[in-house]
Amino acid sequence: MLAADLFCGAGGLSLGLEQAGLRMVLGVDHDLEAGETHGHHFGGLTLVEDMSDPSKVDEIAKLIRSLKLDVVVGGPPCQPFSRAGRSKIRHRVRVGLVEAHDRRRDLWESFLSIVRQAEPACVLMENVPDMALDREMFIFRTIVHTFESLGYSVEARLVDTSRYGVPQFRQRLIIAAIRGPARFRWPDEALERATVWNAIGDLPEVEGGWRPPGGAAGWSEYAPADQTVFQRAMRAKVPPGESGRVYDHITRPVRPDDRAAFELMDETTLYSDLPPEMKRYRDDIFDDKYKKLNENDLSRTITAHIAKDGYWYIHPRQSRTLTVREAARLQTFPDHIRFAGPPSAAFRQIGNAVPPRLGEHLGAALLGSLATLTEQQESTTELAHRLTTWFIEKKDAALPVPWLAARTRWQVVVAEMLFDRTTVDQIRLLWPLVSRWDTPAATVEAAADLLRSSEWIGRRHRAEKLLEAARWLVDHPNALDEPDPAVKIPHIAASIVDLAVLAVRMTDIDGSPEPVLVGKGVLRLAARHEGSGVDYRNRMSDGRLAIARLIGGPGTAREAHLALVALASSLCRPHDPACSDCPLSTSCQYAQKQTTVKTTPVSVTASA
Repeated sequence: MLAADLFCGAGGLSLGLEQAGLRMVLGVDHDLEAGETHGHHFGGLTLVEDMSDPSKVDEIAKLIRSLKLDVVVGGPPCQPFSRAGRSKIRHRVRVGLVEAHDRRRDLWESFLSIVRQAEPACVLMENVPDMALDREMFIFRTIVHTFESLGYSVEARLVDTSRYGVPQFRQRLIIAAIRGPARFRWPDEALERATVWNAIGDLPEVEGGWRPPGGAAGWSEYAPADQTVFQRAMRAKVPPGESGRVYDHITRPVRPDDRAAFELMDETTLYSDLPPEMKRYRDDIFDDKYKKLNENDLSRTITAHIAKDGYWYIHPRQSRTLTVREAARLQTFPDHIRFAGPPSAAFRQIGNAVPPRLGEHLGAALLGSLATLTEQQESTTELAHRLTTWFIEKKDAALPVPWLAARTRWQVVVAEMLFDRTTVDQIRLLWPLVSRWDTPAATVEAAADLLRSSEWIGRRHRAEKLLEAARWLVDHPNALDEPDPAVKIPHIAASIVDLAVLAVRMTDIDGSPEPVLVGKGVLRLAARHEGSGVDYRNRMSDGRLAIARLIGGPGTAREAHLALVALASSLCRPHDPACSDCPLSTSCQYAQKQTTVKTTPVSVTASA
């Protein structure tokens, strides 16, 4: 299969995919030195272009389409989005507009535009987890929604690269999209975990700042007494005539005071632990300014910052920071790969790269998935539609959490404060009364009734805090009713404000945020639906991805998310859930298992 790597950098993902059996015929990046590195190691064409330019985006899309490339991959940088920017994109997603010539488009939108125009069979997209885990998961949900609207089945996961033989702690968000009767199946984990010393222990000792004769063509002698499996893999494609050489085994000079500090450290030492005379920085701010790597464990994440500061990557046995070759090894770049430009450019390219070993596992999984026909799974849009339909049907009369259909955000706040962990009968009794206090001013005016009612359900203390919050809001009348409140309200948890924002929008849908909520039992429901344990582990990462799969894209997900809250508090209860009445029962793995258990015949053997 022929592939294009957009935002290819030095080619970590390209290399991994080729090792898996794909053929990389196009690479694109704006970094001149990274483009030179990629072009040297891969056949086909490498372009140095700025993909924030819409005309370049259109040219690249036409090129991919004309070459009939099967696979498009890439890791577009995703900068944090302002609330105003999210609002504009919400509108475009909702009404189906494609602003092909909007120069303010972020680079992830350029990636989507190329996929939309080129229509490849498969897409792999890689990025840092922060892209997905903002309050609204805005960019992630937009990307999934767009791919599905283009006819792709989509899988997404936060991947720990160490589980695929990469000797460092490095998490990446992977989004895989395939057209046709196939669905991406995640690769099995590697059998063994590589450590720092597995990766670099064979490399010769060098002094900080040492340079071999010959400049970029210079080398260090390589004659290890023994090699690990990992090290042999790194040397496998070194030309026979260069088997006794290792290139790029150079690092920064070491100041005498830094050398003394490095020699005092082990892998547990913090910068703040060093003697005062050895510190050049404030240790209350830079307590982890220096980090000596543990040779028997994973490296900390190699990032592009290593190009400016190597103090986070101190060699476990030598009093210096890592060399270019050691950093490349920890990223799983084999030794025959060279990097264009000075050492700082090489470090930057290495830190920005996708580890080739991860790319190899993903590429093999992609090829295996295409060879395996699978039953199409419902899209996020279809799941969200079922939830929305259920919510609208229940909204007027039968919602188990009636304040999800409240008129004002204050009603939601009051109900959440008073009714948390109360019974259904207590809610039915008191909600008609509480709902009348629809503003902070009305609540203050009805203070005596509020306190008296709260005593019936053992919530007097919470009612007193509500009154304090109500009086504060009377003095700050717009604090809660901004489209996206940012001010801390006394005694009111941010999660309650988020639910109020989700339940009651103050403007039209284009400008109103949709925070992704993990409380109220929603994580339990999402975990049951996908048959995982994300309600107990990785709650704020994998758990939120599972929720996002149920609620759909920005601008359309509000009612679906509110349905999850209502279902989690009623049908999908912790014990004895009423699966048969749930709108998600046909796709829920937990419900399917319950059905199987109930319908499996029990054989009875008569005793003699």
